[in-house]
Amino acid sequence: MDEPAAPAESPEPAAPSAEASGGPGRVAVAGASGLIGSALVRSLAADGHEVVRLVRRAPRAADEVRWDPAKEYVDADGLAGCDAVVNLAGAGIGDRRWNDAYKRELRDSRVLGTRTLATAVTALDAPPRVFLNGSAIGFYGDTGSRAVDESAPAGDGFLPSMCVEWEQAAAPVQEAGVRTVFARSGLVVARGGGAWGRMFPLFKAGLGGRLGDGRQYWSFIALRDEVAALRLLLARDDLAGPFNLTAPEPVTNREVTAAMGRVLRRPTLFPAPAPALRLVLGEMAGDVLGSQRVLPARLTEAGFVFAHPRIDDAVRAALS
Repeated sequence: MDEPAAPAESPEPAAPSAEASGGPGRVAVAGASGLIGSALVRSLAADGHEVVRLVRRAPRAADEVRWDPAKEYVDADGLAGCDAVVNLAGAGIGDRRWNDAYKRELRDSRVLGTRTLATAVTALDAPPRVFLNGSAIGFYGDTGSRAVDESAPAGDGFLPSMCVEWEQAAAPVQEAGVRTVFARSGLVVARGGGAWGRMFPLFKAGLGGRLGDGRQYWSFIALRDEVAALRLLLARDDLAGPFNLTAPEPVTNREVTAAMGRVLRRPTLFPAPAPALRLVLGEMAGDVLGSQRVLPARLTEAGFVFAHPRIDDAVRAALS
């Protein structure tokens, strides 16, 4: 199943930096109907790039290419001539309560999809110059109050092990000499989906509050910065490997709650105690209550400038 389309009112990403404005000419995007993918497609198309969207149904337009990651199939002819292949596909982490079957879907939708595209790319007569694969800061597991960057090892638990397999599935592309980038995204601040897509209606209704004790770090990034960072990673031939896509100043859940109240001018008097979250969310509650203080060291070193580095700015940008 394709990822749910982002609502039309989702904010358009800001123009990328000058370094990223060149970028590739023809780009294939898997996960093009998801929150991040749809914003990236709009940004690329607005700059005149040709975008090929991978879909799990029969193509209905000239810019669509059929693929079926569960069967490890993609119409490789549709990838021919692409300067870049971007893989942002994957079942939503918070879309359902976790059980063994859904955890397998979360893993397979990422690992099999990456393996499918990596295999197809290496078989092309003229491979793309860059393969940009999605990943997540879940790679690091619970870091508590300890700040980590891309040099940190993988953590323990389901999400870290899934992220490791997700990135390892791109090995054929790396071995073929194609520049390969892993975008380890944080919590994207946007109205159109993800964690914030669920939070905004609650906070607007005055029903928001901290989760657990609120001391856990949330490493966020504004949608516009997410897209601009992806554009930079596509454009710069000197950038490869993992990059944390998070704002430079992670904040605690208490600080997120306070920022939502300030920006929306609503009370935040309804905390969700940890026992209640565990009852409702099951195993996933461990990740909601877990702390990840992740820094974008390599992105900063590459000269990326965040448009919305602070949580209040990111929340306001999502509402603009």
